[in-house]
Amino acid sequence: MAEDDSQEKTEEASGRKIEKAREEGQVPRSRDLTTSVVLLLGSIGLLYFSDYMGGKFVEMTRANFVISREAIFDPNAMIGHFASAMYMGLISLVPFMALMLVASIVGPVALGGWLFSGDALMPKLSRMDPLAGLKRMFSMKAVVELLKASAKVTIILGTTILLLKYYAQPMFRISDEEVGAAIIHSVDISAYALIILSACTLLIAAVDVPWQLYEYNKKLKMSKQEVKDESKDTDGKPEVKGRIRQLQREMAQRRMMSNVPSADVIITNPTHYAVALKYNPESMATPILLAKGGDNIALKIREIAKAHDIEIIESPVLARAIFHTTELDAEIPAGLYLAVAQVLAYVFQLRTYRKGRGQKPKYPTNLNVPRDMYFD
Repeated sequence: MAEDDSQEKTEEASGRKIEKAREEGQVPRSRDLTTSVVLLLGSIGLLYFSDYMGGKFVEMTRANFVISREAIFDPNAMIGHFASAMYMGLISLVPFMALMLVASIVGPVALGGWLFSGDALMPKLSRMDPLAGLKRMFSMKAVVELLKASAKVTIILGTTILLLKYYAQPMFRISDEEVGAAIIHSVDISAYALIILSACTLLIAAVDVPWQLYEYNKKLKMSKQEVKDESKDTDGKPEVKGRIRQLQREMAQRRMMSNVPSADVIITNPTHYAVALKYNPESMATPILLAKGGDNIALKIREIAKAHDIEIIESPVLARAIFHTTELDAEIPAGLYLAVAQVLAYVFQLRTYRKGRGQKPKYPTNLNVPRDMYFD
């Protein structure tokens, strides 16, 4: 029976799935890329450091073959010669081994990045399952590995034949050269041939890297049900999310109420709605809505306004229009500019009058609110 569509792994891996896989040590790796990098850098390192290592080897040989008669019969002197030879041998290998260390790190890190996971080191009984082993032996991955191995042999063998043809005459002429020159010439041929053979393995790595990425992404693919389950685990259960939304609303209300004391005017319904507006001609292009609410929240806004001596204007039509058309901390709509300007002008004139300057303003009764902004 075909597997249910919801269980088919058709969805790309989520960020959480990829992160969890990395925690378990699952990252794309290409052994062919690592091998190619190590071989190529190693062959180049041998060519580059050959003079240095050869010089150290000659120096070490000369020091140990030219020994005085007294030193031969002196155990301490022989121990000193041995220690000196070991030290010089290690010193001669340090640059090359350092390069190999870099190559062994760069190769794996080049694909998948740096990762150290203790989970990858833990023994797994599933790896000892003979049935699982047989399944892996006859899997598509095993077929691909066989094809890659065959390709490696073909490429290396073909390149070797071409190199032998290319260097055939130079190698035959080595026998006619002096010993020193012949040794140097043969080392050069061997070194460059090794570099070329090592570079050939990059062709296999160029095919293996995309394949490993494809296999890794395919292995991490998720079914629709897994995506839903992960979404529930990440976002939480409905009741938890409801509680979070409630807390967010409460925080938003407290933040909104803290803005009411800085308002210039409160416009009310008078009982069901209340909106708090602020306008600073020097820094604002239009008035903004600081707070709004209905019923209990409207009552709380009015209480705060009274406690801070903020003018409260009763205009049901304008209060409902602002409440339904304007978001918190947003500018009022262009259609309400004139009506709000009338209210603010009254409030500012009233402040001036209370300071003992000017005449007492008239309360605005006919506010110009567009008919399309009337709300019940």
